[in-house]
Amino acid sequence: MGVIVGLGVGLGLLLVWNAVTTPPKERAPRPSRLRLLLDGAGLPSTTVAQLVAVCAACGVLAFVAVLLVSRAAPVALVFGALAGYGPLSLVSGRARRRHGELAEVWPDAVDNLASAVRAGMSLPEAVGGLAERGPEPLREPFRTFAVEYQRSGRFDQCLDRLKERLADPVGDRVVEGLRVAREVGGGDLGRLLRNLSGHLRDDARTRSELEARQSWAVNGARLAVAAPWLVLLLMSFQREVIARYSSGAGMVVLAIGAVLCAVAYRLMLRIGRLPVERRVMA
Repeated sequence: MGVIVGLGVGLGLLLVWNAVTTPPKERAPRPSRLRLLLDGAGLPSTTVAQLVAVCAACGVLAFVAVLLVSRAAPVALVFGALAGYGPLSLVSGRARRRHGELAEVWPDAVDNLASAVRAGMSLPEAVGGLAERGPEPLREPFRTFAVEYQRSGRFDQCLDRLKERLADPVGDRVVEGLRVAREVGGGDLGRLLRNLSGHLRDDARTRSELEARQSWAVNGARLAVAAPWLVLLLMSFQREVIARYSSGAGMVVLAIGAVLCAVAYRLMLRIGRLPVERRVMA
């Protein structure tokens, strides 16, 4: 009995010593929101610093231009801030359009995979075949996957890099489904892919209908928010009138108007926003 107790105590001390002396594994830093936004927009070669530099350059140029025209620093500062946000807004819009385009073509890609598997091709061959037979927006990422798999033969690692290149929530689901199918195997792979294709097609159809119905309301709200600032920009050419905004009362009016427009715009987007699928498996 004493021997067993001694072995248990020794094993416990050994485990404690191992836990204390073993250095913790370093986790990969989570990408920033701007990095995820650039990847989602299909701009992997653009760095966050470059995006920030472009925003700053646009803001400074707009500030200088409006200041030379109006001679009113508060007004120029407002338009400088709006211009600085412009590139970020363009990248965000590009990311939304790209996700919409990929959501429309993913069902066809999954149908292609199901047909290839049913024809007797292995799963890696079927995935690599999308580089030639898949939808056009998806061919380049899968072409890179096919080259990497031919070089390394490591299916899981190639899938991880494919997810990084796609940077798409639906792509994450498809890739993880392929990973599970590869590990489990069996004859249900074709049926699994067909069910996934039908689900993706129904989801894309429903989302497109909802976006079409709400587009007029969103565009009208954007026009309502932009209208006062367009009028202010036109007033900048009348220096006697625009000079009033350089006073204390004028700056208060500008500040209150900017805050109200920003709050109203964000509230409109939040109320009319459709559920966005997040990359929980990235």
